[in-house]
Amino acid sequence: MRISEDIVLGSGKPVLFAGPCAVESFDICMEIGSFVKEYADELGFSYVFKASFDKANRTSTTSFRSIGMDKSLEVLQRIGKALDVPLVTDIHESHQAAEVAKVVDVLQIPAFLCRQTDLLLAAGQTGKAIKIKRGQFMAPEDMDFAVNKVRSTGNQNVCLTERGFTLGYHYLVVDMRALPIMRQFAPVVFDITHSVQQPGGMGGSSGGQREFAPFLARAAAAAGVDGFFIETHPDPAKALSDGPNLIPLNKMKEFLIMLKETWELGQKYRDFSVQ
Repeated sequence: MRISEDIVLGSGKPVLFAGPCAVESFDICMEIGSFVKEYADELGFSYVFKASFDKANRTSTTSFRSIGMDKSLEVLQRIGKALDVPLVTDIHESHQAAEVAKVVDVLQIPAFLCRQTDLLLAAGQTGKAIKIKRGQFMAPEDMDFAVNKVRSTGNQNVCLTERGFTLGYHYLVVDMRALPIMRQFAPVVFDITHSVQQPGGMGGSSGGQREFAPFLARAAAAAGVDGFFIETHPDPAKALSDGPNLIPLNKMKEFLIMLKETWELGQKYRDFSVQ
């Protein structure tokens, strides 16, 4: 999947999609983006800045959603120019696709919406790279249909993202078999942050178990994924969304070192087969 002239997901260099969960302010985004870009460049990751312009799938109406679409997109545009990096953000409704595509390089389809035909078609028609998260209720092999919906528009620039499946209430489990299964259809990104999320696990908001993030990240890296999705924040306890499963910004360099070392080992054996 081509993201920019210099970044191609699935080309043999890991792509890192990282940033805050939501656009809180320009200053927060700039602090996070600057820090992550420095170490991504140093460690050999291609970097794409991520932040949601609207958190439309929050548990409660009292939860933070957005500073406003126009303000958020303006912040994203400024970050992209200041850091000279591509951008990714989510869209939730078909009518958002064209407007958001004017600002970002990658349109992300949230997991809950991966079956929404009109949304996938509208995203594909923008011609931008499309990143589809696997729904917590979807079998890995069924994501081929989501990919083909985008490709039916003539847009071949599409990838899939793994973030676990629902097992009981408030719990997600990652089946590592999903990674090679989905990679038959498109390049695959592993969502480290939301794989440790506990949807609705704190009553009116989602919880998370970030202590398990390193274990799942290493497992996915060893399995041979093409990229990683990480949300981070200088102070997760004060983040306006998804705080319990965000990686603290001061841990990101060490986290990325671990990730790159494991990914390189995974690449060495990715084509090994017992068939």
